[in-house]
Amino acid sequence: MSTTTVAPLTATDADTLVLAARRAAEEAGVPVSITVLDAGGNLLAFRRDERAVLISGETSTAKAYTALQLNAPTADLVDLVKPDGPFHSLPTALDKPLLFIAGGVPIRRDGQLVGALGLGGGAPEQDHGFARTALRAL
Repeated sequence: MSTTTVAPLTATDADTLVLAARRAAEEAGVPVSITVLDAGGNLLAFRRDERAVLISGETSTAKAYTALQLNAPTADLVDLVKPDGPFHSLPTALDKPLLFIAGGVPIRRDGQLVGALGLGGGAPEQDHGFARTALRAL
């Protein structure tokens, strides 16, 4: 069995993601907050547009954390926490900042999870789109 070491997410990577997400949001005229976490859930980068609603800072971070912990885009998890969904009790069962709203995406290198990106401030679909655009810049 061989193990491949994958380079961790760097501060430069985080800057690239923030810049690309910010550019996508600005082109759409949407003020957002952007959070980049490393694989351990540590904050690598954060930026809140001064016009973004204040809570967007918390939502961008919670979306990134959720995408990281479940290794899935938060957009793919929304239905799982509905009353009849298998994760229905998850948002309240743990004392963790999980947020099941589109806008959080895992960051992978060579198939391995290296971090997560979260956006808040726009409509959930917009935040998800900005995050996906930012991933393509990496």
